[in-house]
Amino acid sequence: MLVAERQRKIVELVNEKLSIRVTELSKIFSVTEETIRRDLEKLEKDNLLMRSHGGAVSLEKDQSETSYLEREITNAAEKRAIAMEAIKSIEAGDQIVLDASTTAWYMAKELPDMPLTVVTNSIKVSIELSKKEQIRVISTGGSLLSQSLSFVGPLAERSLGMYHVNKAFLSCKGVHLEKGLSDFNELQALVKKQMMEIADETVLMVDSSKFGVRSFSQISSLSNIDCVITDAKIEENIKRQLEEKRIKITIAN
Repeated sequence: MLVAERQRKIVELVNEKLSIRVTELSKIFSVTEETIRRDLEKLEKDNLLMRSHGGAVSLEKDQSETSYLEREITNAAEKRAIAMEAIKSIEAGDQIVLDASTTAWYMAKELPDMPLTVVTNSIKVSIELSKKEQIRVISTGGSLLSQSLSFVGPLAERSLGMYHVNKAFLSCKGVHLEKGLSDFNELQALVKKQMMEIADETVLMVDSSKFGVRSFSQISSLSNIDCVITDAKIEENIKRQLEEKRIKITIAN
């Protein structure tokens, strides 16, 4: 098979599957993994796909990301209440990381102007915090996802790896009691995983509709979560199982 034909088929596969591993492509085309990596590097330069750790992801439709406008009106009251509860655990002088979730944006809006360092991959969070003189804001940079107005990709992940924070505040699309946390978008999932790795403590901010859901890309197991902030609609059996896993549960009113 000619190089150009193989690369065309790689793009077709990535767009069909949304994401694919280097090892899988190597087997499909009977070439070395190094050859596939060179193909992916060229295709990324041509803006036909985006490389991720160990593979590639599709650029079509931002990997099923929900637009910010849609997320802002979905369970808005619950998300704002969860954000207000999360703020209570932040003290002056803390170093924290906020993801690109709507709940993190509500946190940024409501955070008091106090000495604080915030690392984020969210443009909207950065804009809100720029209005507060005492808060130092560090943006990860990276490749922009237009739907969520957030930075992802290897640059964002490497940037996060340079820092250490006291707490990570993040949300996700699905929380499964056995399979853990997941998200629609593989690139977002990788960024959230890195956020958890640089933090002493991880606070998961999710409304009750997220429990029992499994989304496309795995982020982490529940064992890496220290605290869950959710709303009063959480089912009692889910609450009990989280407590059995020694995860602190806070109900936002």
